[in-house]
Amino acid sequence: MTYVRRTAMLGAAGSVLTGALVAGALATPMASAKGRVPGGAAEAAGVRIAAARAAEAGIDWQDCPADWSLEKPIQCGYVTVPLDYAKPNGRTIKLAVDRIGNTGGAAERQGALIYNPGGPGGSGLKFPRRVTTKNPLWTKTSKAYDFVGFDPRGVGHSTAISCVDPQEYVKAPKADPVPDSEADKRAQRKLAKEYAQGCKERSGWMLPYLTTPNTARDIDVIRAALGEKKLNYLGVSYGTYIGGVYATLFPTHVRRMIVDSVVNPSREKIWYQANLDQDIAFETRWKDWTAWVAKNDATYHIGDTQAKVQKQWETLRAAAKKHPIGGVVGPAELVGFFQSAPYYDSSWAPVAAVWSAYLAGDEQRLVEAAGPDLSDTAGNIASENGNAVYTAVECVDAKWPSDWRTWDRDNTRLHRDYPFMTWANAWMNLPCATWGVPQRTPLEVGASKGLPTTLIVQSTRDAATPYDGAVELHKRLKGSRLITEKDAGSHGVTGLVNPCVNDRVDAYLLTGEVDGQDVTCGPHATPVPAAK
Repeated sequence: MTYVRRTAMLGAAGSVLTGALVAGALATPMASAKGRVPGGAAEAAGVRIAAARAAEAGIDWQDCPADWSLEKPIQCGYVTVPLDYAKPNGRTIKLAVDRIGNTGGAAERQGALIYNPGGPGGSGLKFPRRVTTKNPLWTKTSKAYDFVGFDPRGVGHSTAISCVDPQEYVKAPKADPVPDSEADKRAQRKLAKEYAQGCKERSGWMLPYLTTPNTARDIDVIRAALGEKKLNYLGVSYGTYIGGVYATLFPTHVRRMIVDSVVNPSREKIWYQANLDQDIAFETRWKDWTAWVAKNDATYHIGDTQAKVQKQWETLRAAAKKHPIGGVVGPAELVGFFQSAPYYDSSWAPVAAVWSAYLAGDEQRLVEAAGPDLSDTAGNIASENGNAVYTAVECVDAKWPSDWRTWDRDNTRLHRDYPFMTWANAWMNLPCATWGVPQRTPLEVGASKGLPTTLIVQSTRDAATPYDGAVELHKRLKGSRLITEKDAGSHGVTGLVNPCVNDRVDAYLLTGEVDGQDVTCGPHATPVPAAK
């Protein structure tokens, strides 16, 4: 999902974290925790109280802690929010935020632009670095806006959660996601149940409140703490679902909103069916990549047809299952590494180069790319935390099937035609079947009264968030405009060089102007093959 969307991480059940939402819910409404539903009157009153307090308190901006790796002039601080918005005077948690001021003069400033990269579980704190690293795609926008990032509740430098020991979490090799027998399935089910139990034991006090509506409420409190009357927001991947929920709860608080690579917000999709839909889309994009590898066989020497490249993948997978590469890279680790290619075009050449090197005899390069680094304590803590928040949010956001027969039937059927990601996604999300914390009714996303024009950006062949999600959100956010990048599939379109998209994003953020109708753009440039 994310994706940042974050990079792929191995899940506790020997599966793969896709970084951008792959989960689901049933359409049947159910009572939410304590009988409340997302967006209830108690929560609405609570967020008003919390926002008023935050507006009065502001943010005590300081130089960022050295271990956050955020260089000056980026500043960091905290915003305090209620754990439970229905009880605004009860227990509180802290949210880590950072910012960099607009690079233009005071007359050019249009406020703060708040960013979420996806997940659930992704950190947005790197967003201001688009200014310090002089990312050319954001030069115009940064003249007008302060760039503001934050760690959502449960994540990173905010009040964080954990489900397992981070060092245990990253150990490898993990079990092959594709089961050979009923015994394999039972083993994975046991791991998933143990993971759910671990989450409740280590972080149970916070789990009921790790929901998308609460994150949207947190953003409104951050907006108030920043002294902003209206929200400017950029959300990618799961960040688009946050944006849709925010637009539903706070339509009159929105000034500008861009959502990029869209989660389907339908209650029927959040989250179980979305996971199944993603399995199909990943297979499509996997074939796009393997066809590109075949086209560039003169560089990679993996196979000169898509079928031959696929056969090489199956051979590699089988060999790693029999004898894990370097003792640590089995099929689960291979999927965790190789999935970045169908996720992002920027990974096409690097992943192919590692594979090519392995076939030429360089095993260590693949081990370093796909295996764990047990010495990276901070990175392992972040990986475990990201997976914990991903699981917690999606498990609480919506009702999941609790009957194993449903999971077994659906994933067995899909795996026949879409084998690349299906079982890996299933095991990753299976803790939601035995979560042990009340699961809520998804918010009915949709807003028209008081909501200004929003901008939706989506590629047609996106694996993590299939195109239908953008179409669905477009219908629900009245007056929105949809920019479609046709015949492309990289996740996160606004971060790519495509003037047809980039110019419209700049125009919207700087002037509020959009085209009179939806726009279809051609694809961005196809990746250039590179052997290294």
